[in-house]
Amino acid sequence: MPVKLSTTIGKIENISNAINREIIKEFLIYMNKNGSSEHHQNNNLKVVIAFDNFLGKGTSFYEIKTKEQVLEFLDTKIKSYNEDPDKRWITTWNNYLNRIRLFYRWLFNHSNNLENEIWFTTPSEV
Repeated sequence: MPVKLSTTIGKIENISNAINREIIKEFLIYMNKNGSSEHHQNNNLKVVIAFDNFLGKGTSFYEIKTKEQVLEFLDTKIKSYNEDPDKRWITTWNNYLNRIRLFYRWLFNHSNNLENEIWFTTPSEV
């Protein structure tokens, strides 16, 4: 049975790293302001909370500086052929990647007061 958004929001208070807890609360406020659906908010929060749990109490989101640090977390989603012969884990891995990417784009822009700026323009936008 899917977890409700209210349950996921309640889990934010259980985050032991105070910096990460506040960042996640601000991310939730951002998603609410932008009119994100509850489903979208819930899924993003679940991934970010899982990432925080992986990092542990001593590491804040600001300390993640290399893609290898994120890949270490994502690679925990890889399953062996015996566990997942259809390689469905790839969908989960990509889902987590996209949600963490969204979170870090927001965090970068939020930390640099770029809330109203255009984010990460692509070559076609230049």
